[in-house]
Amino acid sequence: MASTSLELTTLGHRIRHQRVAAGMTLDELGEKVGVAGSQLSLIENGKREPKLSLLQAIAATTGIEVTELLSAEPPNRRAALEIDLARLQAGTVFRRLGIPPVKVTKGTSDETLESIIGLHRELERRERETIATPEEARRANTELRLRMREKGNYLAEIEKLAERQLKAAGHSTGALTHRTVSIMAQQLGFELLYVSDLPHSARSVTDIENGRIYLPPASIPGGHGLRSMALQAMAHRLLGHERPVDYADFLQQRLEINYYAACCLMPETASLAFLQQAKRDRNLAVEDFRDAFGVTHEAAAMRLTNLLTQHFEIPLHFLRVDGSGAITRVYENDDLPVPMDVTGSVEGQIVCRRFLARSAFEEHNRTTEHYQYTDTPSGTFWCSTQTGTTDAGEFSITVGVPFDDARWFRGRETTKRASSHCPDLSCCRRPPADVAARWSGKAWPSARVHMHMFSPLPSGDFPGVDDTEVYSFLERHAEG
Repeated sequence: MASTSLELTTLGHRIRHQRVAAGMTLDELGEKVGVAGSQLSLIENGKREPKLSLLQAIAATTGIEVTELLSAEPPNRRAALEIDLARLQAGTVFRRLGIPPVKVTKGTSDETLESIIGLHRELERRERETIATPEEARRANTELRLRMREKGNYLAEIEKLAERQLKAAGHSTGALTHRTVSIMAQQLGFELLYVSDLPHSARSVTDIENGRIYLPPASIPGGHGLRSMALQAMAHRLLGHERPVDYADFLQQRLEINYYAACCLMPETASLAFLQQAKRDRNLAVEDFRDAFGVTHEAAAMRLTNLLTQHFEIPLHFLRVDGSGAITRVYENDDLPVPMDVTGSVEGQIVCRRFLARSAFEEHNRTTEHYQYTDTPSGTFWCSTQTGTTDAGEFSITVGVPFDDARWFRGRETTKRASSHCPDLSCCRRPPADVAARWSGKAWPSARVHMHMFSPLPSGDFPGVDDTEVYSFLERHAEG
């Protein structure tokens, strides 16, 4: 019959129910149907599948039809409780706990079973809550973005913490050196180690017991990426992070460690001195800010969102857009009309073709910033855009401000101007009438699916990473 274990459990309960109702012991029924009582016991406990001929014999002996034995319904409330408990204890959530299942005996009361089942259901409910569906992830990300918008994307306590740690390590001016990052780690009781066998799902691993932070090997010693990853790992300890309780908590922690790393690489005091001079010279530029502190264009652009509104009262927007025009990272407090879905989520939405963040991919010169004024339903904005390429494809980084604030930036003299009416379909979403008439009904494009949109946050000790790989990695290096 190729029955499942749950079906066999239900069948066993129904056979036992009919046997008891008929007033027979296992041995008595076994003698009548031609099998040993011990064999019947295995069948009643769902551990052995009976042949159809045996079921027919049992049905005839107990005075019922075979179909009654094969019913999927438990024969009584007690059986229903035992079957429900067996199902829950066979589930992945319980088995991951690594504790033995409860063995139900005749002496186990119905009340006890109900209590244990209730605990199992609460365990499964909490497990479901810790897994972020794509919709939950987008909503959590949107809520975090709006909270940071209200704060001007500025976290004063983390700014102060970074300044204290830098001062304690002896850093005063210039780009943060890898040596200083190592000193900062040592002051927290950690050693930075570069290894080639990090788990594929982890950017870094911190061995709290032995005081080690493992990072990938450096192709460029002291590069921005490795300094940033080391600082992020330290930030978890400095900020007192515990394991995330849900996806929103995970996002908040990720934002805070990134913020701390940016504050160390581009310290507030030194950054403000640089930016104040550039503003006096009417020569604010992301590329100059980037080069002054030895960071990436994206890191410098994002750092401006922390400082310009707070210290210069300049509202602005930041966009990272991939080659298809989809937004992968966004911040705005200047009312730039960015696309969003019904939940308020912006990430993954396609920006207007007229925005420089998208049209810059058509430029031949990719080594310098490009500038543009864009007229929108919310006003005119000036922006600068730099494009780049990774293994994942093209991307652009854009920083922009309202028209009146463009006077402080290099590139304000650009004559390039565009007009955007999005989300009006007539702006850039609707093809020309003659082209639409030519191809309507004669083409069938297959959309590319972004699989990350369907991926929930994995559960485990370290959300998003493979726990087995992490612990195996630590075991290998702890032995060394």
